[in-house]
Amino acid sequence: MELKSSINETWKVFSLGTVLGCFILLLFLDKNHQNTSFLTARNAMLQYTPFKLLDPTEDIKKFNVVDEHVKKYEVILVNKTKSNSCNMFDGRWIYKPDVVPSYDSISCPFMEEKMSCKNNGRLDFQYEKLSWEARDCDIPLFNGIDMMERLKNKRVIIVGDSLNRNMWESLACLLYTSISPSRVEVDADRTIYKIFKAKDYNFTLEFHWSPFLIDYDRNHKSGKKVLVLDKLSPNSKDWRGADIMVFNSGHWWNHAGKVKSWDLFQYGEELTEEMPIEVAYKRAMKTWAKWIKKNVDPKKTTVFFRSISAEHKMRQYNEWCYNVTQIMPEESYVSVYPKSLLNTIESLIAKMSKPQVNYLNITKLSEYRIDAHPSVFRSKDWKNIVAKDYDNKISNYADCSHWCLPGVPDTWNRLLYASIISERVNLPSS
Repeated sequence: MELKSSINETWKVFSLGTVLGCFILLLFLDKNHQNTSFLTARNAMLQYTPFKLLDPTEDIKKFNVVDEHVKKYEVILVNKTKSNSCNMFDGRWIYKPDVVPSYDSISCPFMEEKMSCKNNGRLDFQYEKLSWEARDCDIPLFNGIDMMERLKNKRVIIVGDSLNRNMWESLACLLYTSISPSRVEVDADRTIYKIFKAKDYNFTLEFHWSPFLIDYDRNHKSGKKVLVLDKLSPNSKDWRGADIMVFNSGHWWNHAGKVKSWDLFQYGEELTEEMPIEVAYKRAMKTWAKWIKKNVDPKKTTVFFRSISAEHKMRQYNEWCYNVTQIMPEESYVSVYPKSLLNTIESLIAKMSKPQVNYLNITKLSEYRIDAHPSVFRSKDWKNIVAKDYDNKISNYADCSHWCLPGVPDTWNRLLYASIISERVNLPSS
């Protein structure tokens, strides 16, 4: 009887355990099914919903991003599709309320005042929390330590106008806040030349002012300010020997009226006042391209050309950045920048040998960001300045060309970083 009772008790325990196990399994399968359905719905939304500024209350985990704590050599461009190619410049801006910028005007003390919008009184910070996401692949988050490890003993130069200086400041700030400030040397007092040195990596990042890339002769024998279209900028001698070069030119070619900086063009021995800008720009960029072909060995130096950055000054197109805090929706995208200049440089680069120049096509992704310019917040004392020097005309003072920092140029540098670490760009070996 005792044996029979013991067997019955054992059987009861076994039966109860089986029932509980089945119950737990059913719960798990049900929850897993719900999660699978939910993820499927979320992925469908990411793929098919119109471009918009997403609700800050939406779950940040649903956005497909790469872990920012990734180790060196583990950061790769992950294709979401079976295609082997990925266009990092085709995508959308995603609002991520939990994102905290890597730096500010306090942690990056050499930031120009006119880029430090928050420090100058801007009260909305939504523009700092937008992340560019490609449609077909995951773009790695910027990793300053990894970048300097890869570029140890190397020299990077950024050459061009004040928009490329904007880019230099962004990259310098991103790198500066990645390591101990005591291990960095920075000379950023001048507007025409800046340098960042990371001692532990023997890495340097320089900015060289050259808005036209060609010779801009302000002391021409004619007494006029002359753009010499077939002669490269005199400071090109300082570009030689860099391991990575990042160029831009475009904005100064589009200046007119009082802000136009030249009087005459020179091509060969001929001086002329009348020349279509498209023709002048094409001749100048051909001069730059010839210099690249002659002086740059693609086995030793990687060259990038950053496309023209968007401006938002056109009030007639409802594209004026003053007091705007929302990005432009995708369906309203209409580029107002001279398409001919974009076509000229794109066509020129396409005709060069593939490893010679890499194109950072940031024009369209920047065009959406009408919200991210300094506008009036280019100075702490902007109200008095507008009243005193601009006849209370905010339209004459608001900066709708440059970008607040932190901001859009951080994305340019993220794409530069992604290009450097991808297999598509052959980085010269040490």
